[in-house]
Amino acid sequence: MTKYPRSYIQYLAHFHGDRDYFECHEILEEYWKATDAGNKKSIWVAFILLAVSNYHYRRNNYAGAIRTLRKSLEIFSLDEQSCLRLGLNHEALMDILKKREKNLLNQIPYLSYNLPITDMEVVKLCQEECKENGFKWGAKSDLNDEELINRHSSRDRSEVIAERKMALDERKKEKRQ
Repeated sequence: MTKYPRSYIQYLAHFHGDRDYFECHEILEEYWKATDAGNKKSIWVAFILLAVSNYHYRRNNYAGAIRTLRKSLEIFSLDEQSCLRLGLNHEALMDILKKREKNLLNQIPYLSYNLPITDMEVVKLCQEECKENGFKWGAKSDLNDEELINRHSSRDRSEVIAERKMALDERKKEKRQ
């Protein structure tokens, strides 16, 4: 038994293995909704936004990447304890993300990077997860893999669209009251 949620390990394995940031987002969004739904300042939201930022960055959507990275940075900056509890070096993480922001602002092309994991148990679990899924821990993103880069276009978004419409309808209803 590990002290780390399986979804977190899966997220990290994809983040550092096949660099499937879309899958990272999917995995942790599901976990966040099950454990901390509605908390927009949750550490899980910071990780989700980080994956979304990388997804946009790799697709040269600099505006989307900057916007989501800044939201992620804000949450990470306010929650050092969660970063430490999850086996990350908080100071190094902040440095990495601020450098990413600078690169985005200067429209420097996307480069893969690794999160500053300090707990070797996390690394070991992630490497095992990568091996099980057939990808290599620490591999660079394949910038020629169109399916990976444009993953959102093949997803059935009907559930997401329905959820957003429900939330919008609920907000409209609350405003009328």
